[in-house]
Amino acid sequence: MKYTFNPQKRVLMGPGPSDAHPRVLKAMATPLIGHLDPQFVQMMDEVKDMVQQTLLTKNELTFVVSAPGSAGMETCLVNLLEPGDECIICINGVFGGRMADIAERCGAKVHKITTSWGQVTSTEQVKEALKACPNPKLLATVHAETSTGALQPLKEISDLIHDAGGLLVVDAVTSWCGVPLKVDEWGIDAIYSGTQKNLSAPPGLSPVSFSPRAVKVLENRKTKVQSWFLDLNLVKNYWAGAKRAYHHTAPVSSVYALHEALSIVLEEGLEKRWERHQNVHNYLKSELEKLGFTYLVDEENRLPNLNAVYLPETVKNEAALRSTLLNDYNIEVGGGLGDFAGKIWRIGIMGESCTKNHVNMLIGALKELL
Repeated sequence: MKYTFNPQKRVLMGPGPSDAHPRVLKAMATPLIGHLDPQFVQMMDEVKDMVQQTLLTKNELTFVVSAPGSAGMETCLVNLLEPGDECIICINGVFGGRMADIAERCGAKVHKITTSWGQVTSTEQVKEALKACPNPKLLATVHAETSTGALQPLKEISDLIHDAGGLLVVDAVTSWCGVPLKVDEWGIDAIYSGTQKNLSAPPGLSPVSFSPRAVKVLENRKTKVQSWFLDLNLVKNYWAGAKRAYHHTAPVSSVYALHEALSIVLEEGLEKRWERHQNVHNYLKSELEKLGFTYLVDEENRLPNLNAVYLPETVKNEAALRSTLLNDYNIEVGGGLGDFAGKIWRIGIMGESCTKNHVNMLIGALKELL
């Protein structure tokens, strides 16, 4: 039997992945070299430098986990939490819930700040949580909640957790390279992201960065990190120094793609890229509202690159409309998760998918379908 796979080309406007730049796809076709080849090691150094630049951090412990964003989430939590530690997890969507699950698996006592989906965690809620947990090891929150399109303000929460002696851990999977994100200025101690959203590289890698405060916590652990593969004491030696310690075989082609995608970001300029995402969001919002779509999240806390919207009342079956959009127009948008399944769409305008032309294609199709 002969197996072939020739997928239809799609216009990716869902919650990720986004369209990849032709240069990124071409980079993936570069001939393989060894993952400890001096040329590859040099490229790893360049990737690290570009990750630092795009996260706006000087953190020495910055590298790329050879697995998707969920592994970045786990890397941050399993390295910083030990059995018996207390922590605070902010939950206002799917991914805050996942962080709480991982923290509990680490043996930590988790104090949850639960907020309605579509809302953000307030400083008042954090202050209340600190009364119940005055000495937390860390507070973890999602900067850009992919399930709702809510954008969490971080600076005031950062000040509160640091005053309490704890660390700030941030999920930046859907915010990195799409909206302002300032690791050092905002005092973020551990952060992870993914490559398939605003960066427009293939999924499968997770950049992470740890502050000197977080590194001290790691160095003073009393127990072994529960994950061998994600143990920073082991893997960091693969991303540092002239002589690299073998840890695992890195996904060479994916790192090629990441290197090229980061180069494209820096060529455009980080602030210009943030501005582009905001401008295209404004255009998309205007066009969607003309068709009767309304937004889930209040404007002041709305993530520009992930638009969570209620459909017009005339649409009785959102899944059927989404399916027609995909099958007849080759445009992918995302459906709702959890309580919002069947109620909202999640429209992504991220990275290479963040253009007015993408908006025009979507709006043109919707005008015909509606």
